[in-house]
Formats: sequence, structure tokens, C-alpha cells
Amino acid sequence: MINHGGRRTARRIATGLGVVAAGSLMLPSGIAYADPEPTREDVEAELDELNEQASAIVEEYNQAKEDYEAAEKKLEELENQVGDEEDRYNELRSQVAEFASAAYQGGDLSAVSTALSVDDPDDILNQSADIGYLSETQRAALEEFAGSSERLMQLKDEAEAAVEEAEGKKDELEEKKQEVEEAIAEQEELLAQFPGSDPTGGGETAGGSYTGSASGNARSALDYAYAQLGKPYTYGAAGPDTFDCSGLTMRAWGAAGVSLPRTSQAQASAGQQVSRDALQPGDLVFFYEGLTHVGIYAGNNQMVHAPRTGKNVEVVSLAGYWDGQFVMAIRP
Repeated sequence: MINHGGRRTARRIATGLGVVAAGSLMLPSGIAYADPEPTREDVEAELDELNEQASAIVEEYNQAKEDYEAAEKKLEELENQVGDEEDRYNELRSQVAEFASAAYQGGDLSAVSTALSVDDPDDILNQSADIGYLSETQRAALEEFAGSSERLMQLKDEAEAAVEEAEGKKDELEEKKQEVEEAIAEQEELLAQFPGSDPTGGGETAGGSYTGSASGNARSALDYAYAQLGKPYTYGAAGPDTFDCSGLTMRAWGAAGVSLPRTSQAQASAGQQVSRDALQPGDLVFFYEGLTHVGIYAGNNQMVHAPRTGKNVEVVSLAGYWDGQFVMAIRP
């Protein structure tokens, strides 16, 4: 059977991450400005743009994790099938040995040689015309033996191919992840040089409480989200100690008993769409052209969200920057 040790470990960190298209977003490892001494506005604008790019990569990463889990489940099922096929293979091989024994007792020594000397069941079938003692039932069993062997080999090949592909895609995704984090860190370092700047955002330090007007499921979702204030953003995380944007919204609404998909793009289709001027507390608000960032509307033109690498879960105004990036909202 398939080796369940090292290969299983490899699968758990790799399989399914393979759906990400390598190189679809190329982030700058160094920012070049026309002005050798960029202004604070220059750096903030670059950081905003980089934040949008980072959101897109996080969305890819989350979708990759979803596909990884689906692929891992499929592979586990495949391995179970391999085990079942091996059991059947061994059972049928025992029957072949019985045929050989019967041939020996009947004096058909050529049949004995055929049945015991070949490894490929197809070879037995190809030579079975020379085995005159076989009944129709025995011949059918040999055919099933050959088919079982063929299925077993195919399943093993598929499992091996899935692992190898996933390992390669995992490396590509890790490289993209490192690029975006390094680029953001570089811009935050530049921004920190300006007096009064707080490039990491700071944020709340130890949770908070929602005191708005929401009720029912929306209230439960906001209670959960506010309790996470100050917890750091982590690429691809969905709690309990760190979150990314869609991880926070998924867990918050999950606490209200509502199951949301893992990615922000999928969450955008998980409810009734509402207009900007009809927002109610608890609604999911989506940003950027690709719907790659999501937060929870908290009322009073504010939202709670997990922003990006280097920042914490926070409550921010929808005025200014975020208002300019707003695309749509839904009510789960």
C-alpha cells in the first residue's frame, strides 16, 4: 500500500494548494520613487496599493487551502479504495493459487508454471487459453483478478501524482506569500520614519464589547468580532488567536449559527445583497475590485475587520479610504 508516513505529512502541508496560478500577482520587492525622498503621502499611497495586492494574494491563499482540504479528502478516500483493492487483489491471487493446485493435481504442469511464475494477472489471462482445465467460473475470476490489479495500479499512480503536484504548488505559493509580506514590511518601515505615523495600526489591546443596536444573529456575530479586537492579523488564519479578513467574518457569523464559506469572494454570494445606504449592523461589506477584502458593518459608518499583515483586528471608519474601495455588501 501507499506509504502513509512521509507522504502523508507532505500531503498535509501541500495537497490542493496546487490550484493557485503561480505568478498571477507580482509584488515589488523594492519600491522606486521618482522623488529620492518620498513624502508621507507617497508612502501611504503605496502602502494602500500594496494592501490591495496583498488582499488578492490572501484570497488566492485561502482558496488554495480550501482546495487543499478537498484534495486531501479525495486522496484519503483514494487510499481507502487502494486498501480495498489490495484486499480483493490478495483474495483473487489466492484463488489463482488454488487453480494452480488443481492443475497440478490434474497433471497440467504447464498451467502450474503459468499461474505461479507471472506477476501480471493479464499475462495469466493471455496464456489461459493453454490452461484447458479452467471452468467458466475460474476464467471469470482470473479476469476479475486482472481488473483488480489494473485498478489498484491506477489508483496508486493517481495518488502519487496528486502528492507530487501539490508539493510543487506549495513552494510557489510560499514564495508569493513571502513577497507580499516583505513588501509590506518595507513600506511600513518607510512610513515609520515620519513623525506621528503608526504603520502597524496598533489597534485594541485586549478585546472589546459591542454596544450597538444589532440584535439576533447579527448581534451574536458582532459580539464575537468585537471580542477579537487587538488580535493580530495572520495570513490564512481563522482563529482562535489570529485572523485574516474572511477568517474573522466566517468565525463571527459561525458563532451566530450561520455557516459562511472560507473566502471573501465566496462570502459575497452567501446572502442578500444590500446597497451602501441600506447597511445594517452585521452586514458583510466587501472592498476592492476582486472582492478580496471583507469586514462586518458595525453601525455609525464603522466596520470591524482584520486589516492586513502587521495590524490587528480593529474598528475603523468607512469614510475616506475604505469608502473609496467599497464595492458591495450582503446580509447573511
